[in-house]
Amino acid sequence: MGLRPAEVCGLRWEDVDLENATIVIANTRTMMGNRYVVEKDTNSLAGERDLPLPALVLGALKAFRALQAEERLALGEAYTVSGYVLVHEAGDAFTIKQLRRRAYRLMELLGLRRVRLYDARSSCFTFLANNGVPDHILARWAGHTNVKTAKRWYVKPDVEDLRGAATTWDGLHGGAAEGQE
Repeated sequence: MGLRPAEVCGLRWEDVDLENATIVIANTRTMMGNRYVVEKDTNSLAGERDLPLPALVLGALKAFRALQAEERLALGEAYTVSGYVLVHEAGDAFTIKQLRRRAYRLMELLGLRRVRLYDARSSCFTFLANNGVPDHILARWAGHTNVKTAKRWYVKPDVEDLRGAATTWDGLHGGAAEGQE
């Protein structure tokens, strides 16, 4: 969904509305010196935002909520009720460092190229931009007030994204046949 890692770690169940398929981004969990967890509000009013949940994410959150309920039942009083969405099996909230480690492990397990979580954020916004989402919506979703900032930092087309432009150039000379110059 293009959330910052600190926003993912800071998401609380009270900010998730599974019935209306929305979340409120209002809290972050960051690390100082990779040692201390700092919980705080978003950096700006633009960072605090309501977002609709894509169907795939909604389904995953519902399944994860059910899994957490099972884990809580199984552990009883040993389960920590932190209120956070992203928690370990015993209910303790994830740190960004732990999220990063798990994400890298999953990328390796799935045979995917290892990318930074912030690069995944950029990929999300590049996908949305390439599929016609207007700039002002991209900025709002990213938690930015300035459209140019959101586009400059997060929309990064790659060679495949540019292929449509190459096809357009082909039309300049009346649709040159493939392989001809």
